[in-house]
Parts: sequence; structure tokens; C-alpha cells
Amino acid sequence: MIEKKNIVKHEERAVLVGVIQKDQTEHQVKEYLDELAFLAETAGAVTIKKFMQKLAHPDSRTFVGKGKLQEIAEYAKLHDVSMLIFDDELSGAQISNIEKETNTKTIDRSDLILDIFARRAKTAQAKAQVELAQYQYILPRLRGMWKHLERLGGGIGTRGPGETEIETDRRIVRDKISLLRKRLAEIDKQAFTQRKDRGEFIRVALVGYTNVGKSTIMNLLSKSDVLAENKLFATLDTTTRKIVYENTPFLLSDTVGFIRKLPHHLVESFKSTLDEVREADILLHVVDIAHANYEDQIGVVNKTLQELKAFDKPVLTIFNKMDLYIKHTFDEWLEESTKEEILKDLKERWQDATQGNAIFISALERTHIDDLRTAILEKVREMYKIRYPYKTAFFY
Repeated sequence: MIEKKNIVKHEERAVLVGVIQKDQTEHQVKEYLDELAFLAETAGAVTIKKFMQKLAHPDSRTFVGKGKLQEIAEYAKLHDVSMLIFDDELSGAQISNIEKETNTKTIDRSDLILDIFARRAKTAQAKAQVELAQYQYILPRLRGMWKHLERLGGGIGTRGPGETEIETDRRIVRDKISLLRKRLAEIDKQAFTQRKDRGEFIRVALVGYTNVGKSTIMNLLSKSDVLAENKLFATLDTTTRKIVYENTPFLLSDTVGFIRKLPHHLVESFKSTLDEVREADILLHVVDIAHANYEDQIGVVNKTLQELKAFDKPVLTIFNKMDLYIKHTFDEWLEESTKEEILKDLKERWQDATQGNAIFISALERTHIDDLRTAILEKVREMYKIRYPYKTAFFY
């Protein structure tokens, strides 16, 4: 029978593994492993070593080469490593082969993200969405992951009534997936009804890479208490608040953060949550400008919005954490006039790139929050004029 895996129950010592493929650079893969280390930390593991190997394509049997796997196995044995985490998706057979060679529990990036989502899920909807994604992840990997359940050899007692144990497991997983989909379809209907009941209000959604400060901005704009912490995927369940600025009401939603290599099972399972993005009238794209790879993160979010068919909506890009950007970028001895010139060039570049739809703030320091409110209000009023040209006077 299927037993649900709970990957990290306590702090575990982890080794991270990445492969530099032909379309990647060593610098890129190093950044991916840094992010994987943050994911591991969020799940409760401590990273003690990172391994990288340059390969034209991953090894079909063990993902990395034989020599590299032996090196990893020796290191794991010497340093009491309890878990190997690969940055790319592994097949069930690859997981089984790696664990056999290294005698160490092995998971991949998708499995780690699923574990974090399982820990973060609070509502019945989020729990069902995560469970569906977990079963969808497990199904194609059953043969490799559960090979020890098969009864090898022939003779009496080696088979059940027409099915091997692995086939029974597959049927159980498929039945679970079917049941969860039905349950989520019912929840989707209820959520759709709730969204319809919100009336004629303009709807605004916060989007962005995970951990860029969306929940902190949500709290500032709505004076609510959405969970905000320095961990990945702090928010899973969409939170919606009614806000009124200068007699103009609108709805503001905080949504789950995006991330590179987000498991497609999660995107499918969280369809109803992501509907808040699809059905929004205006998107507030929050960017952590202090992050070394913030431009790459912008690209990941834009690509995800395209996949969700939500890329053509009006967008206000909010460059958050300007206080950290200034702290990380400027030497304390740098002349003030030089700092101002650099900041001016940065802002002009992004104003051009966003057709004037960019604003620079620090949610933590609460700088330029009034400017942000004004920019949002202008967007909302423009949308009311387009949608309800004969009613807009009511909101002023």
C-alpha cells in the first residue's frame, strides 16, 4: 500500500547536486543550487555541501556520472549526510539507483517543493491541492520508488489475484487522484461563486517571485495581518481584502509566489488559486530589486503569467527592498551625487522598460508607500472608467 512520504521531520544534513548541461553556465547552476539551499532551509534541512558536474546530458541511470556519484557517496558517508537533493527532476528508477549506490535518501527539487507546500497548506483546499500534486508526482515513479514491494521470482504466493503489488499501488494512486480532482472541482465551484459575489469591484492581484515581499505589501496596503516571513512560499492560500482609497473601492489579493522549475503538477493542482491571477483586472508585479538575479526572476514571473494567459493585463511593477539595494550596491565612501546619478539611471531604465509603470519602494522601511497607493488608485480608476463609463462618478 502507499505510504505518504514526509521528507523532513527534523533538521537533516543535506548535500545538493546539480548538472551543468550544454545550454547552461556554471554560474547559472551555482545560482540554482543557492536557491535550492534556501528551499532546503525552508523545509528544515541544513546544506553542508554542493556538487556540480558538467555533462552534455544527464546519465539515464544515475543522473550524474559514475565517478561523481562515487565521490558523493564517499562524502555522504564521511560527513553523516542524511539526504541528497538533486536540482532537476529524477525518475523513479534514477532515485532507486542513486539510493542503492549511495545508501542515502534521495529526492529532487520537485519533491522538496511539494514537501514545503504540504507543510504550508492550512485550508482544506490547499491541502487537497498539495495532495493531488503529490500523487501526480508519485504515479510515474512508482516502479522505481516501490520496486522493493514487488515479489520477485515465481511459485506459490508470488502474485495476488491477477495483479502484482505494483499494479495495485498504481490503481490506488489513480483512484486517489480521481477522488481529489472531484473534491477540488467542488471547491472550485464554491470559489467561483464567491468571486462572482464580489460584485462589480475592480480586482487587483499581487504577483511575483517567491519571497519578494508581496505579503508585507499586502499588509501595508490593506492594514491586515497576512503571514509575512523570510521563507519561500510563506503564502499558499490566496487572501483577498476590500480596500477603499479616496472613496474608490477595489479588491486586493495576495497570491502564491512563483519560482523557476515550479513542478507542473503544482501549477495544475493550484489552478483555482491561480484563477485569482487569471481573473484579476490589474496585476501588481512585486520585484526584489536587492536580489542579485532580480532580472531573471522578472523573466520567470513573466513566463508563468504567459502560461496562465494573464500576461496581457495592465501591470504596475513594484521594485521593493530599495533600502537593501542601496546598502548592497553603494560603498559608504561613495559621493552622494554619484549615488543619485546611479539611482536615476536605474529608475529611468525601468520606467522605459515598463512604459512608465514602475515604482520604487521599501515596504520594510515604509518609503514611498503613499506614491504606491496613488499609482494603484490611478490604475483602478482608469479600469473603472473603461468598464463602467457611466458609473465612475459614484466612486469619486
